[in-house]
Amino acid sequence: MSFFEGSREVAQARIDDGLAAVTEAWTGHQVAWSMARGYDGAFGRKLNAPYVWIPLCILFLLPFVDPRRPLRMLHLDLLVLLGFGVSHYFFNRGEIGVSVPLVYPVLGYLLARLLWVGSRRRERPGPLFPVVPLAWVALAVVFLAAFRVGLNVVDSNVIDVGYAGVIGADRIADGDGLYGPGFADDVEHGDTYGPLTYLAYVPFEQLMPWSGSWDDLPAAHGAAVAFDLLTLAALMLLGLRLRAGRAGRELSVALGFAWVSYPYAIFALQTNSNDTLVGLLTVVALLALSLDPARRRLSAAARAAAIGLAAGAKIAPLALAPLFATAGAGGRRARLVGALIFSAVLAVVLAALFLPFVPDGGLREIYDRTLGYQAARRSPFSVWGQLDAGETYRSIMSGVAVLIAVAVAFLPRRKSPAQVAALGAAVLVAVQLAASHWFYLYVVWFFPLAAVALLMAAGGGAPREPESELGGLEDLGDGGRAAVGAGLDERAVEPRVL
Repeated sequence: MSFFEGSREVAQARIDDGLAAVTEAWTGHQVAWSMARGYDGAFGRKLNAPYVWIPLCILFLLPFVDPRRPLRMLHLDLLVLLGFGVSHYFFNRGEIGVSVPLVYPVLGYLLARLLWVGSRRRERPGPLFPVVPLAWVALAVVFLAAFRVGLNVVDSNVIDVGYAGVIGADRIADGDGLYGPGFADDVEHGDTYGPLTYLAYVPFEQLMPWSGSWDDLPAAHGAAVAFDLLTLAALMLLGLRLRAGRAGRELSVALGFAWVSYPYAIFALQTNSNDTLVGLLTVVALLALSLDPARRRLSAAARAAAIGLAAGAKIAPLALAPLFATAGAGGRRARLVGALIFSAVLAVVLAALFLPFVPDGGLREIYDRTLGYQAARRSPFSVWGQLDAGETYRSIMSGVAVLIAVAVAFLPRRKSPAQVAALGAAVLVAVQLAASHWFYLYVVWFFPLAAVALLMAAGGGAPREPESELGGLEDLGDGGRAAVGAGLDERAVEPRVL
């Protein structure tokens, strides 16, 4: 039963005829937004149970705790990353007037902290695992990875995001249009994502075809598990790339453990959403950055491809383009060439993704159904949607996000991979602070980059970076490089890796 004020529905009640009783009654935002009602297990199923969630939080912290250094910044960083759980508790109770504002102090801390880490090149010495042996943590990675996949198989549901991915994949395979009326009757605005989101589901939908209804959707499960395990593998490979020897193995295991134990990475898997795809591609972009300095042009092209693909899934990662375009090794000339290559490849990738799916309404219709819809909708799942003057404040925050995205491309001038990770995560956090709609699934957009930055800043040994002591001397010319090289020889100093 619905109650209207003019044409606007203001209250809704559900009545059980057999019991002759009202079983549900909703007002305010909960009328139009069923996800605001706190239905038990609607997002994450058993993961929300205290006997699952709390042990995971403890596990996430345990290997990194240093009892001899209780004021270690990493302790606070990890606690703040778990701080979304306070908001989440109230969300599960259907109290979004409390849950939504509680997100913003966490995002605000992360923005400030990541910008600070990104502005400093120094990394602290010391072990990442002060007490727990490395082998034990490595075994925990294997166990938790298996546990998460098992939990997905036996106790997870597919939300509308994953369902839309499967429908889009089916439409692509059948040669139907991707954007426009008639996408699906039972998932509203299912065509709001970039083409890569739907393309990524095609192999899984072909292996496990869609039945035509919102059933168990095995293709969505398969895609979510694949995105998750690929992110785990990419993070562990990145750790080996960024540091040499035992320090690299330690960082690799630390990144893997952080991913498999972090409750919000598991939350994305338990809802079978597509959000992990964004996190995966940002890690791939960092892997491209770690290529040998002799492959600078290949690195620029690979970074552009990764960011282009991420933007082809969700538009928000496009904000990372200025940072990754200028993040390459070398002097001004080399970085300028890299930025030009990056820009060209990015344009090609985006064109290749979007042009095959342009509907009759043209690019304007794609915009209206994707970015336009996302930007225009007023959602109670952002503090801006709950404030009377929210749009004004959101416009200001949007300007701040743009300023940050542009500024980090130039400051600091030279950046280590850890700094790029920190600044990239900061850009994504800033974009989320300005978003008209925010949900806990979005944490996995920035968490992989944040984990790289915060763990590398916490300790674990000297980084292996793609520039040597002579890197960036291209602008001096041959004579300048020769003079510097001679000076190094005279002092009998071996060129070191920064």
